[in-house]
Amino acid sequence: MGIRAMRQDRFADPAFWPAVLRAGPVKLRPIARRDQKAWLNLRDRNEDWLQPWDATSPTSEEPPHFGAYVGACLKAARLGLMLPWVIEFDGVLVGQLSLNNITRGASQQASVGYWVAQEMAGRGIAPTAVALAFDHAIRVGGLHRIEVAIRPENARSLRVVDKLGFRSEGLRPRCLHVGGQWRDHLIFALTADDVPEGLLARWQARQEAAAAAAGTVKLGRTKVPPASQITTM
Repeated sequence: MGIRAMRQDRFADPAFWPAVLRAGPVKLRPIARRDQKAWLNLRDRNEDWLQPWDATSPTSEEPPHFGAYVGACLKAARLGLMLPWVIEFDGVLVGQLSLNNITRGASQQASVGYWVAQEMAGRGIAPTAVALAFDHAIRVGGLHRIEVAIRPENARSLRVVDKLGFRSEGLRPRCLHVGGQWRDHLIFALTADDVPEGLLARWQARQEAAAAAAGTVKLGRTKVPPASQITTM
């Protein structure tokens, strides 16, 4: 495939990017330079929570300042190479999700990376964000396969892919540079054929089934009795 055909393939549907995706209080929107203060404050508060899992450079280069980082992300998005979102919950920035390494041609695949602030963990935000991005990549972007690489020690991130039903594809030795070293990662993936109903629909159905089994309806960290058990005064 020539360069012209590759570029046409990437830009086949302008709805692919920029895109704002929503499910209830969870929203994905493109990262922007105006996010600098909120993003830096969030990262600073969660440094101990996030640093063990942050990618690093094997060449010991200093990370770019926020404006340069956003500029590079948005340039890559315009070229169809990645989709960089921030995650909002009820209008507040609580994390980040990127669809990375978008490959066209015969493979039609990408990888997804994400993080959520510690105080927002356990509310279903990360699984919902991943499901939104997956469905957008498959249905609008025309991709076929999405993978997630997770360090074996990262129990919380492993729970995210477990909740969503990602398939384990084994260990990839020393595949990503994290914390100053090349680290082993477990690889999880789903294809369009695995989730014909959509990943968000699958996730929501699993939430509803779990809530029904527990006799509660989950709203964030609050558990509310089902309507049949609510009495009015």
